[in-house]
Amino acid sequence: MTGAGRSRALAAGIEMPLLGIGVWEIPDGRPAEDSVRWALEAGYRHVDTAQGYGNEASVGRALRSSGVSRDEVFVTTKFFPGSRDPVREVERSLEHLGIDELDLYLVHWPQGGPTRAWRGMERALERGLTRAIGVSNYDRRELARVIAAADVPPAVNQVLFNPFNFRRRLLAACDEQGVVLEAYSPLTHGRDLAHEAVVQVARRTGRTPAQVMLRWAVQRQVPVIPKSTRCERIVENSRVFDFSLDERDMAALDRLDRTGGTGRATEGKWWTVGGRARNLAARLARPLRG
Repeated sequence: MTGAGRSRALAAGIEMPLLGIGVWEIPDGRPAEDSVRWALEAGYRHVDTAQGYGNEASVGRALRSSGVSRDEVFVTTKFFPGSRDPVREVERSLEHLGIDELDLYLVHWPQGGPTRAWRGMERALERGLTRAIGVSNYDRRELARVIAAADVPPAVNQVLFNPFNFRRRLLAACDEQGVVLEAYSPLTHGRDLAHEAVVQVARRTGRTPAQVMLRWAVQRQVPVIPKSTRCERIVENSRVFDFSLDERDMAALDRLDRTGGTGRATEGKWWTVGGRARNLAARLARPLRG
């Protein structure tokens, strides 16, 4: 699934498929293996995992049992910022995945400062452990700081991005710096699939709300990594390259943004002491469910 209009060239000249399968919060073992296997059977050629997900070994087993050649699949994992050395950790990831080289290695979030892990990421690239390096959850200023300090700038910034989180200023900053913005949670975990504006576009196009939301991103050449543990949903999400949204539909979805077109990558930096405290307070404020 990397034909014309289905991939995006990174700064290093590597083609990154616009559609991938994400495995965040999918348990290690059969659930993660099945999701990746079903995705590869449906034509996906991009798999996104992370050291912090704890399911790299399952992803690797699915890759090996799929029958799809390794050089046809774009594999991403992410450095867990609580660890010290990106090189040592990516070597462990490669062992878990059962492959010799990643296609993309990301700093999962800017814990300890946006540049703290970057020299280690560049060493991983120099040693041939990955074909490209990038970041995740970096806002405009954090991205600029990495680029200013880098010998090799990030190829990708993976952030929360969808019609309801249309981070226009962050997208513009990435474009200006030659960084590909990649979207995680492109379907808002399903929370907004029933929104009337999304449903109306789906009716006009004869597509499902999920397909419409994914098409909104890939039509902008923004790679997406929707997650699912259901085979039928994985197949549904793959069918986004045989239709287009017109200007009216794109504008209707653009208006759903709740961020004010922010340059931020997240609405709360959970990796900071203050962010953890705010998250805890928010959980405690929620009413208990019996």
